[in-house]
Amino acid sequence: MKSKGFSIKDLKVDKNGLMPAIVQDYRNGEVLMLAYMNKVSVRRTLRSGKTCFWSRSRGKYWTKGETSGNFQFVKAVYYDCDMDTLLIKVRQKGVACHTGNRSCFYRRVKNKQA
Repeated sequence: MKSKGFSIKDLKVDKNGLMPAIVQDYRNGEVLMLAYMNKVSVRRTLRSGKTCFWSRSRGKYWTKGETSGNFQFVKAVYYDCDMDTLLIKVRQKGVACHTGNRSCFYRRVKNKQA
């Protein structure tokens, strides 16, 4: 089935104007992080070629790497069938996680913990 094309105005956001964005390494598919975007941060990301998100805790925009130098250079952006989640494939400079790990998903749930 063909899609009708992409328009930022067609993205579906929650009651706070946000949608999740999954960030993935474009080379090996590793999931690096999940953050939230609104339509303005999507536009900023597409224009700058670097990921820009909305910080729910700080209530402001942030570009990944602006303080750490660990920028994410956008290679491709995909949207899901419901247009309410983005998948952003990037070239990661340095690490993605504020803990110093390459990915935010570095801890595994063991079956015995469930």
